[in-house]
Amino acid sequence: MSELFDEDPRDTPADRPPSRRSRALVITAIVLVVAFFALTTFANFYTNVLWYRDIGFGSVYSRLLWTRVVLFLVFGVLMGVVVAVSMVVAFRTRPLFHPQSPEQSGLDRYRQAVTPIRTWLVIGLALLLGIFAGTSGAGEWRSYMLWRNGVPFERKDAYFGKDIGFFVFDLPWYHFLTDFVMAVTVVALLAAAVVHYLYGGIRLQSPGDRLSGAAQAQLSVLLGVFVLAKALDYWLDRYDLAFQKGSLLTGITYTDDNAVLPAKAILMGIALICAVLFFVNVWRRTWLLPSLGLSLLVLSAILLGLIWPGIVQQFQVKPSEADKESGYISKNIDATRAAYDIDTVAEYRLPASGTPAAAVDAENDQNITSVPLVDPALVRDVFQQNQQVRGYYSTADVLDVDRYDIEGNDRALVLGVRELDQGALNSDVKNWLNLHTVYTHGNDVIAAFANQRGVQNTPLELGDTDRTQWAEGNQPGQDALEQAVGKYETRVYFGENSPDYSVVGKASDDAPSVELNLNTAASGDEDAETTTTYDGAGGVPVGSTFRQLLYAIKFGSTNFLLSGRVNANSEVIYNRDPADRVRKVAPWLTLDDDIYPAVIDGKIEWIVDGYTTTDQFPGSERESFKTMTDDTLQDETGLRTLPTDEINYMRNSVKATVDAYDGTVTLYAWDDQDPILKAWSAAFPGTVKPNSDIPDDLREHLRYPEDMFKVQRYQYARYHVTDPNAWFQDNNRWDVPEDPNPTGTAKSLQPPYRMFVTQPSGLIPSGSDSETEDTVPTDATWSMTSTFVPYKRSNLAAYVSVDSDATSDDYGQIRVIDVIDEQQQGPGQVANNMRSDPTVSATLAEFNRSGNSVSYGNLLTVPVGDELMYVEPVYVRLATTNAANFPILRYVLVSYQGDVGIGRSLSAALESALDGSQQNSDDPTDGTTPTPTPSGEPSDQPTDEPTGQPGSVRELLALAQQEFEAADQALSAGDLAEYQRHIQKAQDYVNQALGTEGGGGGAGSGGATDTPSASPSGASPTP
Repeated sequence: MSELFDEDPRDTPADRPPSRRSRALVITAIVLVVAFFALTTFANFYTNVLWYRDIGFGSVYSRLLWTRVVLFLVFGVLMGVVVAVSMVVAFRTRPLFHPQSPEQSGLDRYRQAVTPIRTWLVIGLALLLGIFAGTSGAGEWRSYMLWRNGVPFERKDAYFGKDIGFFVFDLPWYHFLTDFVMAVTVVALLAAAVVHYLYGGIRLQSPGDRLSGAAQAQLSVLLGVFVLAKALDYWLDRYDLAFQKGSLLTGITYTDDNAVLPAKAILMGIALICAVLFFVNVWRRTWLLPSLGLSLLVLSAILLGLIWPGIVQQFQVKPSEADKESGYISKNIDATRAAYDIDTVAEYRLPASGTPAAAVDAENDQNITSVPLVDPALVRDVFQQNQQVRGYYSTADVLDVDRYDIEGNDRALVLGVRELDQGALNSDVKNWLNLHTVYTHGNDVIAAFANQRGVQNTPLELGDTDRTQWAEGNQPGQDALEQAVGKYETRVYFGENSPDYSVVGKASDDAPSVELNLNTAASGDEDAETTTTYDGAGGVPVGSTFRQLLYAIKFGSTNFLLSGRVNANSEVIYNRDPADRVRKVAPWLTLDDDIYPAVIDGKIEWIVDGYTTTDQFPGSERESFKTMTDDTLQDETGLRTLPTDEINYMRNSVKATVDAYDGTVTLYAWDDQDPILKAWSAAFPGTVKPNSDIPDDLREHLRYPEDMFKVQRYQYARYHVTDPNAWFQDNNRWDVPEDPNPTGTAKSLQPPYRMFVTQPSGLIPSGSDSETEDTVPTDATWSMTSTFVPYKRSNLAAYVSVDSDATSDDYGQIRVIDVIDEQQQGPGQVANNMRSDPTVSATLAEFNRSGNSVSYGNLLTVPVGDELMYVEPVYVRLATTNAANFPILRYVLVSYQGDVGIGRSLSAALESALDGSQQNSDDPTDGTTPTPTPSGEPSDQPTDEPTGQPGSVRELLALAQQEFEAADQALSAGDLAEYQRHIQKAQDYVNQALGTEGGGGGAGSGGATDTPSASPSGASPTP
């Protein structure tokens, strides 16, 4: 009876189909989304084309684009076609009839659902897999281009006798092709198996034959192709052993040579037999032999590939490893030294006699007077507070060091670019017009003499020793650099801190300029702030509405279309970081972390060092690039061209320049014999200019790259040992010392330092070096220096320097000076001794008591005579968060022949150390009071004051009075800078008089630096 009360199904309303309006909205939304992505992609593509053409490297982008497109299509089509054909063949050869069984009955509904749309499924799956495969292929453009353009290294590897070019250029591409074939085969095999199972070709639950003849034939062919490719893979794997990193070394070892290599050959043979068995199975229709072959291959891979090498290593190698591995270690040493270009390092030792202290001229020895006391990592605030001019200008966190000829003297300068810092602008002025059309660029370089001496390179007067000596700044007279190089373009549109993009150019010549510009006081212009208009060659025209639309999409700003500042003559400049510009035009280069500016031929140029690297050099030791270059100054590695950051070959092959005004990028071949550079030059013809095209003015400022030197010193620390047995024992291994002044809590390696170095005259060649004493330069050479300590110890092992003068024939020559005395202190020990010295501690303690903080600068190691001297500047700053606070160079610490000295200048500190008893002198902190000789006669050693040094309170106060009178005269003349300078000197004299009256010698002489002189007013005058 219940059915009488059931509702009539006809009374249930049917589901209404979607209305036309709903379908139209859905279609419209899909079209809009697709159009948005298409337009965004096109805008990105077309603006890239415009940018590369504008910069003059359009061929690079087009060649990269077409290479990737072709690789994408080739490998995408191959994958899609093979998979589609495999599925179609499986469907066409399906059984027309299949026995009734629960399995087949369950598959009937799937067949009914799939069959009507099978064509679309095949096409869709082929397209999807093709996209994945094409993307993978396009990502191998580096391997393809190196294989296509590779050249011989003209050097054979020590294991297989093949040219190294095979390993670097050919082997990676062969591996990719082999892996691709195996991947395609596996995917096609799975696709065919699914189709055969769905349509009855594979019957897992049937009592008879579980595979149809067609299914067995197709699967046998695919399995045969896969195993054949695996055989080729085994053959290629043999060559991989040449640069495989092991627990002992990189390259082939005894176990590899006697167990792994034969195993690879045997496995390759078994794989070939298996492939033949699978192909034969197409006709024989039995899986017995192929299954046995495949089982044998798997079992052999386990026994021969894993167990047997372990047995050889444990029972043959371990008991006499040094003897077994000796020959392989020797090959590793030779390959590593060649790959990192350290096989020409000249090694020396100092004479046992050393240099008598009396023979050291603290005032006039160029190796002493040129020592850089200004620490580029500490003086950023000094540069900004004294030369910033406006709050929206800044310099790099770590400044750069370069050399210039100033009035006939080769001088080291610490310099930075006064770049625009839009982050420092007030929030109320951060609008599109200001950020992208007004505040567009930085201005000029700021430079200081690194050795804390003035233009004439003479010792400073008392009272000036803690003043930064400017070579280029914003005050009158601070233009020594400009006087040396001539007038130059000071506007900086391309820098490390430039804005993302700027729109430049005005509607007509009569239209007012809107870009804010800075005229430094050193230039003689009274108005420090003016406006200008960019007229350089770099910049993409955006006068047309079409281009304005594209850039509005690219940068996400409608102001390109709406703002009146974007006119027919407008250009947009972007990609403004010099390193990024070089990466875009030479994506195959690894860039040095430290790019630096130089004033060359009337313009500011950024100089970028580029490396060619690989991890495929046979036998050479592989190591992480970050590990080898990491120190307290390292920001990030420039490695961009390898899947990992491990390398085992490196060359400084390219020197690149970027014009700071118009962004012009120029690539010069430096190591034009580098095979990798030759390959890339062939891949991108015309992009790298020959070495002979480097202008002489530019060559004077090229220097040995920092990351290259770091990598070489890291590897040389172990590979200075060339005897295999000694290398294995590891008892003469060196290490790079830790920085005694780390910037954080983590321990980091000490960075190398740039300075002028005069090699000791008594150097004795070590070992079998072909270089003799006569080849060692006797003059001061622009160099980069570092030290070595014994592995896991702190005493000094060696001093290393590399000639960094690119105009010299000795450029790149690394010289190592071994330390005979194993008890000679290393950098960390010396720093500890300096700071724990009673006189130093007492002198610097006064700053802590007066509320100031002490910072220690770079600990430099300098050859002096036939000894090594350590120099460390001491900076003092107020312990306050005041933005106007900056460090001031107050003292210099010196350690020479085990004695510590402290003084206001380097010469004074060295004289104090040479005395060997600074605690008994009248004024050790200034080094100004003559020290009695052992006979009681006055010493005639030179002092820091060339005109004689005041000793009594009366003399000091008289000098202070003279300075006050000079200050009054300067004030009357309206010269505030001179007024401030004389006032500061007078204050210093008064402070010294108070210190002398209060107790004179010893640590009490620190009274010459009371709290007033430690304040910011004691530094260079602020603007």
